[in-house]
Amino acid sequence: MRIVILSDTHGLLRPEVLEALEGADAILHGGDINTQAIVDRLRGCAPLYIVQGNNDKEWAEDIPHDLTVTLGGVRFYMVHNKKDVPADLGGTDVVVYGHSHKYAQEEKNGVLWLNPGSCGRRRFNQEIAFAVMEAEEGRYRVEKVTIPHPTKEVSP
Repeated sequence: MRIVILSDTHGLLRPEVLEALEGADAILHGGDINTQAIVDRLRGCAPLYIVQGNNDKEWAEDIPHDLTVTLGGVRFYMVHNKKDVPADLGGTDVVVYGHSHKYAQEEKNGVLWLNPGSCGRRRFNQEIAFAVMEAEEGRYRVEKVTIPHPTKEVSP
């Protein structure tokens, strides 16, 4: 199963992200989506699992704050801000979060903590990044994808 993991798109889907979404079996989005148009576009690509970010306001009140989902036998816990992750992760394999715009991939106590970075508008002089995961029968492999800057910024 091919899972594209995004966060902090802030109203922008870059052509490189749209290309990576081709053939995706699922999309995880760690919040700060910023517009319903992004949600609609992502849902047109593959099943979408999203959480609300701190910049997702009234339009996103039906999007959950946190979410648990199992894909390819891998159990994900998703939340926008790492500070909101509960102490008891009860069987979680991967924590997906965003907020900082900085890619991070760290294993702690048998759980992968993954921030795919920001692939929306470049902010805070951070690199533009997201992740692609292959997951099958509870095993997974993660690839970091970096988009060179500058790149064309277009809205959906």
